[in-house]
Parts: sequence; structure tokens; C-alpha cells
Amino acid sequence: MRVLSGIQPTGRPHWGNYFGAIRQYIQLQSADQAYYFIANLHALTTIRNRQQLADYTFEAAVDLLALGLDPHQAVLFVQSDVPEVSELCWILLTGTPMGLLERCVSYKDKKDKGLAADAGLFTYPVLQAADILAYDSDVVPVGQDQTQHIEVCRDIAQSFNHEFGEVFVLPRAQVLADSAKVPGVDGEKMSKSYGNTIEIFEPVKAMRKKVMRIATDSRPMEAPKDPETDPLFQLYSLFADEAGKQEIAALYRRGGFGYGEIKKLLADAAENYFADARLRRDELVAHPDRVWEILRDGAATARKKAGAVLRRAQEAIGIKLPG
Repeated sequence: MRVLSGIQPTGRPHWGNYFGAIRQYIQLQSADQAYYFIANLHALTTIRNRQQLADYTFEAAVDLLALGLDPHQAVLFVQSDVPEVSELCWILLTGTPMGLLERCVSYKDKKDKGLAADAGLFTYPVLQAADILAYDSDVVPVGQDQTQHIEVCRDIAQSFNHEFGEVFVLPRAQVLADSAKVPGVDGEKMSKSYGNTIEIFEPVKAMRKKVMRIATDSRPMEAPKDPETDPLFQLYSLFADEAGKQEIAALYRRGGFGYGEIKKLLADAAENYFADARLRRDELVAHPDRVWEILRDGAATARKKAGAVLRRAQEAIGIKLPG
């Protein structure tokens, strides 16, 4: 089983990114082969600053490695270092119906809101399809809101296979734990766009200050509280083991505590949970050549696979003769 996923380098990862996706990527790297790429070409639809994109790309690699991605188990690379995918994207574009792309959520939402939507955003799902198909991916771990892109990828691949023969493997989506279960400091879904995130690698002191500012209700200390509906408890549950969760849940139901007590427990748990990752990240930042070497090696491996798939497509449509 080959797993593939891409992460856009659009800023520092937060708790929602980790528990909603990155943790599962790490768990899936023990599959037969896992390909993870930093989607800097996709990021061009939102980032138009050269240095910012370069910095975010490097930092995304460092963050993934620090959080446990093992280059001996998974192939890690930068999207633009595999030019075969861009050529495959063009091949797929020539047979993709406009109507299919017009129905895609990311483009449709912007258009409905009267926002500018460029050709990059419009054709984004086709580049995403090329990313997936180029590695004969069997499984693509995605959030619930991304399943449409996998369906579009399958539609494009099925249409191509119907016309030119069985060239592409049809991928399936593996829906990740819903990142909506990770509330931000305001109780809403943790998201950069809401400005309510707690970053994984921000300074510990800043992290603890954010935790202490998490919104809570105004019920008195002595009143019992329902842990299942409380965002603070939901956050604590991400870091605690089952015994710890049950202990705090019982405290909620009894009452007689202040939310500040839970916030301190949460801050301690988060600090301890990511402590090893912080140390690994410091080591990687101190030796950037190691990171670039991992990315170069990953790109070389990815190019071999993507090149073989591209040749199949080229031969199928007649722009490259066999042999």
C-alpha cells in the first residue's frame, strides 16, 4: 500500500494541524511506502513573497522531521523538485472538463463570495490529481473537507484510463480525525484564518500565555460541568492518556474547581508532549545541510517513480514512443 500526502508551506503548524493530520501521517509512514511532499507549487496561489515561501518550505521540512517523520521509512521531498508532476498536470488538464473544476469547492466558494479567483486556484485540483497519480498512490489521507479532491482525481484518472488504457492507479481517500475537534483559544475550530491557534513550536512561555487565555464559560467553581461540551477539556484530552482523561472528566462532573487549574494542567501536558520534538527541531535547525540532503534524496526517489508514471502516460497518448 502506497500512501501519499502533501502539506502546504503557508505558516507554522499548530495543534489542530498536528492532531488533525500530521500525527496520522507519522503513523502511516510504516506502510509499504509513504510519500510526503511540501506543496510549494500549490502555495503559490496564496503566497507571492519569494523569501517567505522559501523560509516556509524549509521550516515545513524541519517541523515534519522534528515531529517524527522518518526519512528511512517515508520519502520526504519538495513538490517543485519533481518537474515530472507539472508535465503530468498538463497532460491531465487537456482532458479535464471545465464543468468539473467549476464545481470544486475552493474555486466555487471564492467566486460566490465575489473574491478574485485566478487560473491557479481554478486548476488546483488537477495539479493535486497529478501529485497523487504520479506515485501510483493507493491511499491519500485527507480531512473530511478534502474528500472532493480525491473524487475529482478519481474522475480524471478513470476518464483517462477509459480513453487510453489502464495507465493510472485509482486512489482512495482515508479520512483523518476531524481537525474540527481541535478547538482554538476562542472555542471555535483552530485555524490560522481565525487567528485562534496555538503553534506547536512557539516559545513555551508564549504557549502557556495563550492557554491561560482560552475562553471558558462563567459557571461558578462549585457547579458541576459537562466535560464533553467543554473546549478546554477537549484540548486536554488530546495530550492526556485515558486514565488522565477519566480523572479530569470525573472532576468536571463533581465540580468544585476553577478553569485556571485545568489550564495549568493543559499547558504542562502540552509542554511535555512536544518536548522531544522541540529538541529534535533545535538540532535540525543547527544543521540545515542535513535537512537539504534529506529533501534531495527524497526528490531523487520521487522523480524515479514519477518519471515511470509519466512515461506510461506519454506513451499512452502518443507523445513518446515506447523504447
